[in-house]
Amino acid sequence: MVQVLLPASLVRLFPGAPRQVEMDAASVAQAIAALDQRWPGMRDRICDSTPAIRRHLKVFVDGELANLTTPLRPGAELLVMTAMSGG
Repeated sequence: MVQVLLPASLVRLFPGAPRQVEMDAASVAQAIAALDQRWPGMRDRICDSTPAIRRHLKVFVDGELANLTTPLRPGAELLVMTAMSGG
């Protein structure tokens, strides 16, 4: 099992979705697919059509920047967060 932490701005779009969820997944892509199974449309909010993580989001696995192919070990923490910008 891996722990997935989602931003409030994302879960607001999916009634009933918690900010923290446990699931079985071997990669970031599999975790996102599992989220999309539970809450259809969530994948499209996280990924673009190439497919890649959307530019305004960042995904971290155990504190390290990740992409869709990043593997997940049992007990890993996957954090999806909105990117910060400004000037």
